[in-house]
Amino acid sequence: MSSDEQIKQEIIDTVRMYSANGLGVGTAGNLSARTERGFLVTPTGVSYDALEPGLLVELNEAGDVISGHLKPSSEWRFHRDIYLERKEAGSIVHVHSPFATAIACNRKSIPAFHYVIAIAGGDSIRCADYATFGTEELSLHVVKALKDRKACLMANHGMIALDKDISSAFKLAIEIEELAKQYFYSLQIGELVILDKEEMQINLEKFKSYGKQT
Repeated sequence: MSSDEQIKQEIIDTVRMYSANGLGVGTAGNLSARTERGFLVTPTGVSYDALEPGLLVELNEAGDVISGHLKPSSEWRFHRDIYLERKEAGSIVHVHSPFATAIACNRKSIPAFHYVIAIAGGDSIRCADYATFGTEELSLHVVKALKDRKACLMANHGMIALDKDISSAFKLAIEIEELAKQYFYSLQIGELVILDKEEMQINLEKFKSYGKQT
C-alpha cells in the first residue's frame, strides 16, 4: 500500500470515529492530511460510512483539485491556508463537537481554567471571529486565532485542531472537547479561578516533554 493510500485509509478510519468520541454526528466537520503534492480532504456531503479511498479529494497549494472526482469539503480553504501558514501541520481536524461548539456560539475563548489548556500551545484556546462557512474571510479569522496555537474555536461554528499527523490531531480534538466540557460545567458553579501567565508559562515548558518517553 502506497503512502497516499495509507493516509486515505487513516482519514476514513478517523472520521468514522468522530461520533463515537463525542465529536459530532452525521457529516458535520471534515478532516485533511498533508501530502507531497498538497493535501487530501474529505468530500462534501458524503456519509462517513460511505467513504472510500477513491472518494477523497486532493488539492494543491493553489486550491485546485488534482485528484478525485467529487467536490472537496466546503471548508477546504481554511485547510489550505493553515497548511500554508503552519509548515509543521500534517493534519487538520474540524468538528462541531457539542461543548466546544456551545462555547463558540457564545463567542467565548477558553481561558486557563485548567493547566491542560497548555496542550493547545498557549494560555487560552481562542475563539476565531465569525464569518460565513467556506469563505476566505473565515479562513483569515481561523489562521489568526491559531497563531502560536494548535487549536481554536470558531464563533457560531465549531472547533479546529491541528498536529503533526492524523492520529495526533484527532487526539488533540478529543482533548479540546473534554476541556470545553469541563469549562462549560465549571461556569455553572460560579466564578472560575484562572491560572496566571507565569504559571501557564511553566506548564507550557513542561508540555514540551509531556507524555513523551525518553
